[in-house]
Amino acid sequence: MWLTHGKDGRLTLYVHSADGLRRWTQERAGGSRWTVADIATGGSLGHLTVVQDTHGYVHFVGRRERTSGSTPAVDIVYAIQYQTGRPVTAWRSLGNPHKDAPGGHRIGAPDVVVSASGEVHIVLRNAGGGLMLRRERPDGTWRGWEDLKGARMEGDPVAVALASGAVEFFAAVEGGTLYWQQKEAGGDWHEAQPSRLAVLAGTTAALETAPGRATYYWTDPAGGVVGFRAGAWPMALGGAPGDGPHAAIRVAVDGYDCTVLAHQGADGTAAVGLGVTENEANGVWWSDTGVRCLGTPALALDGRGMLVMAVVGEDGEPRMARQTEGPGLTLDDWRTV
Repeated sequence: MWLTHGKDGRLTLYVHSADGLRRWTQERAGGSRWTVADIATGGSLGHLTVVQDTHGYVHFVGRRERTSGSTPAVDIVYAIQYQTGRPVTAWRSLGNPHKDAPGGHRIGAPDVVVSASGEVHIVLRNAGGGLMLRRERPDGTWRGWEDLKGARMEGDPVAVALASGAVEFFAAVEGGTLYWQQKEAGGDWHEAQPSRLAVLAGTTAALETAPGRATYYWTDPAGGVVGFRAGAWPMALGGAPGDGPHAAIRVAVDGYDCTVLAHQGADGTAAVGLGVTENEANGVWWSDTGVRCLGTPALALDGRGMLVMAVVGEDGEPRMARQTEGPGLTLDDWRTV
């Protein structure tokens, strides 16, 4: 699930289900009334990724699988929503980096980010375990698939767009990680930089925590959350996450720039962690919401700059809680959207 914050201050909640993409939109910024759920896109997508750019546009990238002969045909599809509550454009196929059906069927799930210049970047694991990239030029035309090399990738890559205009990619591989970084906005990527850090595949999240610098968060196979910035030592951040990814966002708490992490805990309930941004090594304070959820929670800031957290309950319905006024980080009562 995903939460986005529109230019008009209204939040939109997206939940991917077997019926397609369900969508709820606030009737007014900061309000508690939401529009009736609708289907913003059709079904047939086995995986969907949603990201919002600096203009407020919401981008959708999916892995589509359709039956065609003995091997299902797989392609990557893309759509965009330009304004809060407005229709989503028609889906556009971006093809597959592999021409043969067996190879194409083995590609991973895509991740997507949009650079400060408006260039869309889509990355995925190819059939050989390397990293493939397809990106849209600022004029709206698409480049072909680019092979950024790498091998033995486990799980799917994570991308992050920095305020500097540069883009980074990070992936867990057999026995460690690989990391790609642009030297400058719109430039080429460094060759993959390896490490021997242990990462539970499929758990990594990325967040820009200082100008031009990203922090990556993941689950250690031995348990607990790890934070990492390129060129620094990994940080043990505690917590008891399950095997899914993390959500991460920056929010002001008591006048401090803080990072909030959220995940589905090992016991199936949503957990929240709070630490001072870029000072996480000195402590992340975890609390269990007690709310059972399916998958990773979503985090966003509302029209007043207050944190909003959403989960999908075990009944399949979304629930939401907001940051309350006052000291510390406290969420109010959970409400069904």
